[in-house]
Amino acid sequence: MADNPDILVDRVTFGYDGRPAIEDATFSVAPGDFVCVVGPNGGGKTTLVKLLLGLLRPQKGRVEVLGRDPVSARSHIGYMPQQAMVDNRFPVTAFEVALMGRLHRTRRFGPYSRADKDAADRVLGQVDALGFRDESFGALSGGQRQRVLIARALACEPRLLFLDEPTASLDAAVEREFYELLRRLNEDMTIVVVSHDLSFVSRYVKTVLCVGRRVHIHRTAELDDDLLHAVYGKDLQIVRHDDHETCGNEGEGHA
Repeated sequence: MADNPDILVDRVTFGYDGRPAIEDATFSVAPGDFVCVVGPNGGGKTTLVKLLLGLLRPQKGRVEVLGRDPVSARSHIGYMPQQAMVDNRFPVTAFEVALMGRLHRTRRFGPYSRADKDAADRVLGQVDALGFRDESFGALSGGQRQRVLIARALACEPRLLFLDEPTASLDAAVEREFYELLRRLNEDMTIVVVSHDLSFVSRYVKTVLCVGRRVHIHRTAELDDDLLHAVYGKDLQIVRHDDHETCGNEGEGHA
């Protein structure tokens, strides 16, 4: 266990209808880590993230985030969901989407403050999105939208950033740019990414959480063919390229 970890999971079990989705999970994530959560569909990745965000309570064990209960830690957590909660047809600009990340810091009703607006501009600059600040969110490219959604997650000035399948709809070139952005952000905060795509792991990620009902934590250097087959099953196909490998199950796009 890391000393003073950003995430502490201690003997946690959670299940549905008497069947465990996560069973006896114990691990910790140190400040400044870059973690990728991997595992097969139905293996418990979503359940684990909900436990870390305080959306679910452990049936056994305990979860601490930033030294406190996950619900109490939410104001210090930036979260980018898999499905953006922004209707692309709604007339909202990139700046206004980023500003949404300030909602917990301002009044429930009433105008945003000057500090809120300055923060939105600051995070748009941080993710290289100021160039399309005033453009319609719905008119942006996939990669531009992802940058704006990260800006929204950063607007709350988090210590910990969660991203759920952030590159699912991006092409390879934009995906590389996206992970380069995350690498820069990782200099200032802990990042946890849920992904089916393992092609980026060795280049960007420091730690891998393998979730298949049981949870195992590994340094990226430990990730090899035997471990991947243990996590995803015998039908896993590993395709090697010059500088990375990708994985998928037979008959599926990704594992």
